[in-house]
Amino acid sequence: MDEIGRLKASEAAALLNVSPNTLRAWERRFGFPQPQRSQGRHRLYTHGDLTALRDALQEGLSISSAVSRAREGLVAYADSLVGALIAFDHERAALVFEATLALRSVERSVVEVLLPSLDEIVRTRGRDSAAWAFAARWGTSWLHRLTRLTPPPVRPASIMLGDASRGELDPDAPHIRALELLCVRASIKVLTLSVRGIEGIGDPIARHEPNLVVLAGSHVDNDPVARWAYAIRLAMGRFPVAVYRRGEAQATRVPVLPREALEATRRLMELLNCQEMRQLGSSSRTERRATASAPVLRAASL
Repeated sequence: MDEIGRLKASEAAALLNVSPNTLRAWERRFGFPQPQRSQGRHRLYTHGDLTALRDALQEGLSISSAVSRAREGLVAYADSLVGALIAFDHERAALVFEATLALRSVERSVVEVLLPSLDEIVRTRGRDSAAWAFAARWGTSWLHRLTRLTPPPVRPASIMLGDASRGELDPDAPHIRALELLCVRASIKVLTLSVRGIEGIGDPIARHEPNLVVLAGSHVDNDPVARWAYAIRLAMGRFPVAVYRRGEAQATRVPVLPREALEATRRLMELLNCQEMRQLGSSSRTERRATASAPVLRAASL
């Protein structure tokens, strides 16, 4: 087992008593079980998905029926969480989400259960409802808790996340907190600041030296965001930027991250990797120029 709750392809195939080729064929045909990728791009399967699929197969179901049965379990967790939250039941909501975490990775629990449940509540009850106020606070608390429990990032990559939401009751706020969590779990350092805080912004920039700036949320108007961006540019010069949940019309010249937090994190990793390659290329060109000029410098000194 590669991480807690995740199995390599060979281990997953052994658990289901099939070959790795069969497992990949199911993935292509049914989209289940859906693996994540390790840092080395190896498939990693969630133990909860595999056991649910194994149990369904042991009941004599066909593979298509077994996949449907396993997926229904995930939907049931989401429905249970919505029910607990609209009943204002802290304890029951915690038990449901803890059960989800026991069976699935943090990433999938957040993306497939927690966030859809919150979206469902704001859609059906409204952003001004007491149910949304309760659910938003509960969900944000869990996302902060999971972030605190994540080991510190070890990669040199760092991003600055500019929060342009209207606060905890903004429907985008849990997705922004989820992006922060998933980036930290991908070993990316994250500095999150409100775009309303401009005074002294050079101090945290000098300390964290972000490789990329992400503008997240659509509540704050363009003029305050422009002043915030200008203050950052004064502090760190020209900088690469991407936007998340702000709208394509406002970001025609910069990368627009996918609205789903896990896909947005993957895209950020691609952007950071591209930037690292450019920096390596720039360093190599500088070294080559220094090497080429070295004989001239020596000759001049003689």
